[in-house]
Amino acid sequence: MEDRKIRVAITHGDTNGIGYELIFKTFAEPDMLELCTPIIYGSPKTAAYHRKALNIPANFSIIARAEDAVDGRINLLTTYEEEVKVDLGTPTDESGNAALLALDRAMTDFRSSLYDVLVTAPVDNSHIQGFSGQTDFIERSVGEGKKPMTLLLGEGLRIGLATDNLPIKNVSATITPELIKERVTTLYNTIRREFRLSNPRIAVLALNPAIIGNGKEETEIIQPAVKELADNGLNVFGPFDAEHLFGSGEYAAFDAILAMYHDQGLVPFTTLTATDGVKYTAGLDLIRTSPCHGAAFDIAGKGIADELSFRHAIYTAIDAFRNRCLHDEPMHNPLQKLYHEKREDGDKVRFAAPKKHENSVIEK
Repeated sequence: MEDRKIRVAITHGDTNGIGYELIFKTFAEPDMLELCTPIIYGSPKTAAYHRKALNIPANFSIIARAEDAVDGRINLLTTYEEEVKVDLGTPTDESGNAALLALDRAMTDFRSSLYDVLVTAPVDNSHIQGFSGQTDFIERSVGEGKKPMTLLLGEGLRIGLATDNLPIKNVSATITPELIKERVTTLYNTIRREFRLSNPRIAVLALNPAIIGNGKEETEIIQPAVKELADNGLNVFGPFDAEHLFGSGEYAAFDAILAMYHDQGLVPFTTLTATDGVKYTAGLDLIRTSPCHGAAFDIAGKGIADELSFRHAIYTAIDAFRNRCLHDEPMHNPLQKLYHEKREDGDKVRFAAPKKHENSVIEK
């Protein structure tokens, strides 16, 4: 990998939210500029307003192009010239459009390879016309036909979402063998490539709770898909009852877990992690992360926002980029091995036949 600082593009998010506060607080730590070269996609005028309102002594260098970014500085790239009214704590169409302009410029620059990774500050989807989320916008802009998957990351916990942003009534019809196989494969490849685990163990959750008993989704869709993947050499098991897997602590025996829908993954994730959780967009050429919270309009401008999740989003993006480079470069040393997470010796036996596992929904 080239010996240089990693260029981290950061979009400012909704300009009436806490995006700039997160950025200023994160880079108030001098070590951050030793770790990477930030390129903030936003507005000098808007940034200056936030700096004054928050009374944070943040210095930044204004640039017009990403290629002009300088190491050791907070580079602020101007994505719009017009005045945008800042009304801290109140999402507006104007603040939403400012967020979209920054994200759109970041997509343009990624296509020209002007930065290495992207970290997005939170937005409010309802105030951006025709907008269904930053992940969807990124997919349409630079996905090139690849399907992204949201991955929730915390200390010792990785949860992928088979479906996201769907009404619960539509989830069952969306779950197909093809979707399960696609999502598990994306999860498997991401863990290998960006987290450097050579043979990750993946648990697949059931759609229905154990108390209901066997559903057709488990017997006709999830279980056959898991078996086919396992027969093809993937270390995948399930389906497991979500409540028991997380409640018993057995989730810790796996390197990643695939949840069937948003709340099935987010609720245990929120319960088990602190305030440093990160959202990771898996499956794309672009490495993109974001904090696990929204624009927090209720505390915008008060100076009390916690930047820990945002800081960890930057750390995660940098680590993923480094790991991807290490994974992809020619392996000149034939003895080089990927890192294996330690597991107790009995794990292979315990999870070798998921359909007979005591916590598998199929056996209930």
